[in-house]
Amino acid sequence: IKSGSIALASFGAMTAAPSFLRRALAEAIDKTGRRKTLIAIFQRGAVDGLNMVVPFGESAYYDLRPNIAIAKPNGSAEAAINLDGFFGLHPSMASFKSLWDSKRLAIVHASGSPDNTRSHFDAQDYMESGTPGVKSTRDGWLNRYMQAKADPQKTLFRAVSMTQQMPRAMQGRAPAIAMSNLAEFRIRAGQTSASVQGGFEEIYDQAVNDTLHGTGKETFEAINYLKQVNPAQYKPENGANYPANGFGNALRQTAQLIKAGVGLEVAFTEVGGWDTHVNQGNQQGQLSNLLRNFSSAIAALHTDLGQRMDDVVILSMSEFGRTVRENGNRGTDHGHANAMFVLGNSVRGGKV
Repeated sequence: IKSGSIALASFGAMTAAPSFLRRALAEAIDKTGRRKTLIAIFQRGAVDGLNMVVPFGESAYYDLRPNIAIAKPNGSAEAAINLDGFFGLHPSMASFKSLWDSKRLAIVHASGSPDNTRSHFDAQDYMESGTPGVKSTRDGWLNRYMQAKADPQKTLFRAVSMTQQMPRAMQGRAPAIAMSNLAEFRIRAGQTSASVQGGFEEIYDQAVNDTLHGTGKETFEAINYLKQVNPAQYKPENGANYPANGFGNALRQTAQLIKAGVGLEVAFTEVGGWDTHVNQGNQQGQLSNLLRNFSSAIAALHTDLGQRMDDVVILSMSEFGRTVRENGNRGTDHGHANAMFVLGNSVRGGKV
């Protein structure tokens, strides 16, 4: 990723920002005045990568999926969206086509863990720890990145997961927080959980051994600053329209944190429901609905951030793929390799 952008105008009045933010901005912006951010998205449940990114140029795909295969591109809205003459997007992912055409979307197909487990729990653990087959790894790959790259300003919002619980990928020695909803300011750091509306000082008093301990007054300032940002009044830019659901809201709030300039470097969120053993559907149905929500939310985030996407990369992943052959319930069972999406203005995309 190139270094990422922070426009001071996007903060509102900087004079109202707490002292730790002003210091962080002075130190954490490089010579180009830009900052970089990685947004990792986990599709929990093992998405069917072969119906998400369709190998319509492979005849065996149709032989093994007589009921759930996606039709070859034929100009209709019910067929695969042609990408390169061999691969195509599921028709419900039309919002990704312009990103592909402008080479801001790349696809990494047949990717995943070399471990042969078909256990969701183990596979997610291996994917998020980055150590296939090894359960003893104590930290996640995103946390190890933060450990390896010093953060002298100890920015509270350097690593934020928009989830109920801290994901495995962000667990470790480097500080990270999980925030389920900016509007409610419900924050989880380490094993501590409480509502900021009920008094952030209470969290601090209980946090002797967790990541909040030692931040003191600056932590309180950070929460007060986020309150001033007023998540309920946030208006997406450039005509972006996020889906009105949990995943859409998580990405919407991620965009808000990036624009607020709170030092966000690593963000994480997740979306579930991908374990389609029964009645998966083809161009319509269960998987189609999931993919429409997934792609439209990510496209909205990309649109909302606009030029800021010069310095943001979005990366999606799932724990494993699904069987090439459909099962007797018109679904797919646990398989192995899958497809990952990489999006951003600095991505050399337009290819699988």
